[in-house]
Amino acid sequence: MLEKICNLARCAGNCIMKFYYSPELINISYKSDNTPVTNVDCAVNDIIKKGLILITPDIPIISEEQSCNLTSCQHWENYWLIDPLDGTKEFLKKNGEFTVNISLIKNGVPILGVVYAPFFDILYSSFYQNAWKENHSGLKKSIKVYQSEIPLLITSRSHVDEELDNYLKGIKHYKLKKLGSSLKFCLIAEGTAQVYPRFGNTHIWDTAAGHAIVVAAGGQVKTWTGKNLNYSLSSRASFINPGFCASVL
Repeated sequence: MLEKICNLARCAGNCIMKFYYSPELINISYKSDNTPVTNVDCAVNDIIKKGLILITPDIPIISEEQSCNLTSCQHWENYWLIDPLDGTKEFLKKNGEFTVNISLIKNGVPILGVVYAPFFDILYSSFYQNAWKENHSGLKKSIKVYQSEIPLLITSRSHVDEELDNYLKGIKHYKLKKLGSSLKFCLIAEGTAQVYPRFGNTHIWDTAAGHAIVVAAGGQVKTWTGKNLNYSLSSRASFINPGFCASVL
């Protein structure tokens, strides 16, 4: 099934890139929180949902681009969680830092994750405790997190995180890199970076696929109270995550 999901992510990525190189085809509107959404998000959402229904017709789907009433899905133990175009701002800026995110949640835990960066043609995937990276030439290799004496911290390129400055003051030696989308998780999983601290709001579809890959590569994703970031719907008041930190153990 993982291979089918990877192929589906690539199909979605191919659709994104057709729009990427034809900006006149892109229509932009804004959600209630003032974040942009485009017709590209919607087109890719349709591709992924149709593909998932063919692969696993009995597993329900939650997507960023399709309104879902939390009350109606709180009893779901297993479900697909997708962000068709993670990093819409980066897509519109034309910096390449956007991804297709697909994850499978089982009892609140993301057990399968696929993150595809179509601009770079790099695909990250995981299933339980195994994680891989496949580059543009088709070379696929296992990936693991990596400790460093001077850790590389990854932070959001397009979201202001006011508490981040105070957090950084408590760290003596580090390097800093700003990056868009779920690629932040993937750099930790492959051993390039060590810490992704997040204090501002994210939604469950923003994090689940990257979360799955980090954990499968030997890392962790914990809230600031020390609990594992959880995707169980039964105990949630909304789809918004608490603050968290993705890191090596």
